[in-house]
Amino acid sequence: METEHLLKAFEKALSRRGYPKEVIFHSDRRVQYASEDFRKVLNTNEFVQSMSRKGNCYDNAPRTRPIGSVLLSSLESFFKTLKVEEVYRRKFNTTREAQYFLFDYIERYYNRKRRHSALGYLTPVEFREKITA
Repeated sequence: METEHLLKAFEKALSRRGYPKEVIFHSDRRVQYASEDFRKVLNTNEFVQSMSRKGNCYDNAPRTRPIGSVLLSSLESFFKTLKVEEVYRRKFNTTREAQYFLFDYIERYYNRKRRHSALGYLTPVEFREKITA
């Protein structure tokens, strides 16, 4: 992913979700995340940048962190769920077809309908609305 694409995706996410403050943006050390342009955007929007240590796979190990009385599990749980519930059940004929089904799964089902035990059995959309109200 080039920095230009990252900046567009990040700006799109901000425009859709609002501009929260004191958010930690964690990534690996790829060039686009370390670029001066991306670091400026993070600083302008008051994000705190966090990067995995070089060559340390344990930085991405599953862990939880509390938000209120709810424990949020790591991103690894999401990818496991995505693979089990969507990817392994289909044979995608083209990249475009895979993109369509994955977008549909995430945006229409996972975020809006699927209840998550780690979120107190709320959907991610319901949980976000609850903590930002």
